[in-house]
Amino acid sequence: MQAKDLVLDFYKSDVLLRRDEVKEFLHPELKIEWNSTKGFVELDFEDVLNLTDELSRAYVRSKIRISHILQDGNMVSVRYSHFVKTIENPREEMLLANFFVIWEVKDNKLYRGYQMSQF
Repeated sequence: MQAKDLVLDFYKSDVLLRRDEVKEFLHPELKIEWNSTKGFVELDFEDVLNLTDELSRAYVRSKIRISHILQDGNMVSVRYSHFVKTIENPREEMLLANFFVIWEVKDNKLYRGYQMSQF
């Protein structure tokens, strides 16, 4: 599988709400450096799974709309908007944030992520 295809599969609808599915995409030595409007965060494998658990408790749907995706070898850059539907109002889709991430793929898994987001 090409790195770009792996990343596209990772961002399919609702995958980010399912711990077991997310786990299949992550390299055991995963590291993410994330610059957000709330500051800088470093995440590892377990942190991402915990974040998935948090998202699944708050949202019933998760949808990624990718506007740009580029691959150079084992590196994939993605620009996307993340939309969710809350448990309280499952009919209304709301923008969670806009993202830009550069993924490094190793052993056909997401290995290193360099991410920026803005609400």
